[in-house]
Amino acid sequence: MSTFVVHSIPGSPFGRAVLVTLIEKQADYRLAPVSPAALRSPENLARHPFGRVPSLEHGEFRMFETQAILRYLDRVLPAPPLTPSDPRAAARMDQLMNINDWYLFQGVSSAIVFQRIVGPRLLGLVPDEAAIAAALPKAKVVIDVLGQQLADRPFFTGSALSLADILLAPQLDMFSETPEWKLLAANQPKLVGWLERMTTRNSMRATTWDTVAAQR
Repeated sequence: MSTFVVHSIPGSPFGRAVLVTLIEKQADYRLAPVSPAALRSPENLARHPFGRVPSLEHGEFRMFETQAILRYLDRVLPAPPLTPSDPRAAARMDQLMNINDWYLFQGVSSAIVFQRIVGPRLLGLVPDEAAIAAALPKAKVVIDVLGQQLADRPFFTGSALSLADILLAPQLDMFSETPEWKLLAANQPKLVGWLERMTTRNSMRATTWDTVAAQR
């Protein structure tokens, strides 16, 4: 089988989810780093017409959008399976993946994590405290909903790792570096425990921002 090529910005939680999936599947891959300044370059627009990351090459096949990439990898690399066989558990997985994209990233990670981590680290920006404060109510709802969705399960869809865990963990791992996480997660000890377990997995340890940046 052809080696998978992942085009992504080191540190991107979406790109990290793709790398985590490949490592969980024990698949060969190559990271092709993309700099933030190159997102609108002709080369990246040819891979991702919306000028984002990640995108994937698998032989002659190219695709973009993280959820689609993760589902593709789970189909072409069936072991271990990362989609529950039970229809209701699979529906829960899909729901959680959409929560990640529409509610956790949009307005929470894109505001708080950007202001606290991405902007200062990549762009030298000073955090906008007003923007962070404005995002906190939405962030509280998202964290509380995720805690409710996890409940007493070891993973979000049950007893086994799924694509939902893989997509959520990189976002929440980065969020956990902010003081806002400590405030919002104080009443969600099971969610905190889940994240701690996720970050000890080899696939997560091998794909931290600094580790991926060193692969350039």
